[in-house]
Amino acid sequence: MRAWKLEKIGQIRYYEDVREPELKDGEVLIRVKSTGICGSDIPRVYKTGAHNMPLVIGHEFSGVVEKTMSSEDAELIGKRMGIFPLIPCKTCPACLSKQYEMCSNYSYLGSRVDGGFAEYVAVPEWNLIELPEGVTYEQAAMLEPMAVAVHAMRQLQIHKYDTVLVCGAGTIGQLLVMFLLDGGIENVYVIGNKCFQKQVLMDMGLPEDHFFDDKSGDAAAWISEKTNGQGVNAYFECVGRNKTAGQALSMVSAGGQVCFVGNPSGDMTFSQNDYWKILRKQLYIRGTWNSSYLGDDKEAEADDWHYVIARLKTGKIHPEKLITHKLGLNELEKGLTIMRDKTEDYIKIMVVQ
Repeated sequence: MRAWKLEKIGQIRYYEDVREPELKDGEVLIRVKSTGICGSDIPRVYKTGAHNMPLVIGHEFSGVVEKTMSSEDAELIGKRMGIFPLIPCKTCPACLSKQYEMCSNYSYLGSRVDGGFAEYVAVPEWNLIELPEGVTYEQAAMLEPMAVAVHAMRQLQIHKYDTVLVCGAGTIGQLLVMFLLDGGIENVYVIGNKCFQKQVLMDMGLPEDHFFDDKSGDAAAWISEKTNGQGVNAYFECVGRNKTAGQALSMVSAGGQVCFVGNPSGDMTFSQNDYWKILRKQLYIRGTWNSSYLGDDKEAEADDWHYVIARLKTGKIHPEKLITHKLGLNELEKGLTIMRDKTEDYIKIMVVQ
């Protein structure tokens, strides 16, 4: 089969003759249809490497069941699937409480075992979520980042008339805005730094004057004006930098909520003044990681993945509108380079097969 392998840091190579994955007990063979490039793939390829190399990267993908290990699972063949990429150990305290996203001994498709930038990938049956009719492979390849956004949203108690600020308008920030608006939250504000981000958000229904370009002036003064000096009730930090983490504590109201979403770009520190704000405002500070998935529990909206599937079925959310580039499998490196060097405006770059 064809596949991309990360050989070592900075060296990713395209092969046309990689051996098809051999299935283990409980696994199925997925013929990959769409795979998204995640922002985390860029440092993985060019700075930090993967946990195991050589490795086929890619954890945001969808496909169709091509083969099963057991004849008892033959009814799965031909079914369209989304894939939860985290493979939990099922034995640690988090797993025993079904909080699999916090597993202490997990594996992961695309960073610890081979993932989705290939024609085929071996996936545990437990990690499959069947796609309803009408949900496309490209939408399904965005299930993972959508579920991450929903997981962040669910960390805070947000009500219809609360003021909510999303700082950072990358893929997760934009998806978070999409779900907040879909959930009926009326006063959503966004801080970004690119004009095209504003247009995409306006197409979702965000009012034009609810977007602030961070390069254009004082974001704190803008929020103060929008909230009559009170600050926002909830702040989602989707950047992962000291500046935006610190401004969260200034922009949120007394008794407000802060959710840290963005992966840190380096060491994170609080000044003494910022720490005082946490104490004196009695802020609720929450972290978020990955997304919840319960496998065989098919109860509607029981976890973040089923929540996203339920919203997709309504036809009221359209994550595919965030796809700015579609590339063939052999063009993956072009997409990685665009994201690394920021040579073009992009939101989600998708590899389709």
